[in-house]
Amino acid sequence: MRSRLATAVRRRLRSEQGQSLVEFTSVAFLLFILVFGVIDFGRLFFSQMTLQHAVREAGRFAVTGNKLPDPSNPPQMLTRVASIKQVARQAAAGLDVSAIDVASANGGGNAGGPGQVVTISLTYTVKFITPIIGQFFQNGKYSSTVHTTFKNEPFPPSQTT
Repeated sequence: MRSRLATAVRRRLRSEQGQSLVEFTSVAFLLFILVFGVIDFGRLFFSQMTLQHAVREAGRFAVTGNKLPDPSNPPQMLTRVASIKQVARQAAAGLDVSAIDVASANGGGNAGGPGQVVTISLTYTVKFITPIIGQFFQNGKYSSTVHTTFKNEPFPPSQTT
């Protein structure tokens, strides 16, 4: 009788373990999708906020007409556009913002003269790590572009280049 009872108990425990395993895998899958989805959208919002900060800092620097020293040749100064791009890169900590566009009302790739308008644009692409979320976006990536427009302060016209 004891062996029958022990066998019945073992069978019952084995069937419950199998059921628990199935339940765990279905719940764990949903939990992992939720966790990685939160991480993906967190990265998306982080990159958006960082881009906005970087373009704002670059715009604030651009209106002054100032230039930064050339890191490879300290006595020399960078051009105004290169200086603005450098400020944007420094403010966008952790993001590769190589797609920076600086333009003014007179066109071309310059930052305009005193009293003119300068527009700065940054573009960054986030690649999602969760395929289920990534399928809702083109190629599993989301490109974000941020713009800002400022009017230059009255600085000496010699600082325009």
